[in-house]
Amino acid sequence: MPDNPEDLVLEHLHYIRESVDRVEQRLDDLTTRVGHLETNLAHVQVQLAEHSVRFDRLEAHITRMEKRLDLADA
Repeated sequence: MPDNPEDLVLEHLHYIRESVDRVEQRLDDLTTRVGHLETNLAHVQVQLAEHSVRFDRLEAHITRMEKRLDLADA
């Protein structure tokens, strides 16, 4: 333990600075990871919307076929 109180304060400040640096690095890493998740989620949402459109088209096509074959409920 340092004999000089100023050295003790500097030592504590140095420790606090290192801790803050570690927290900032982890926050940067987490921010990057969340950004990647948001990007991937956006891609999934686009794909779901595309599939929804395709299913709607298939449903309309099946409905037309059922009507032509007199299979549709009246």
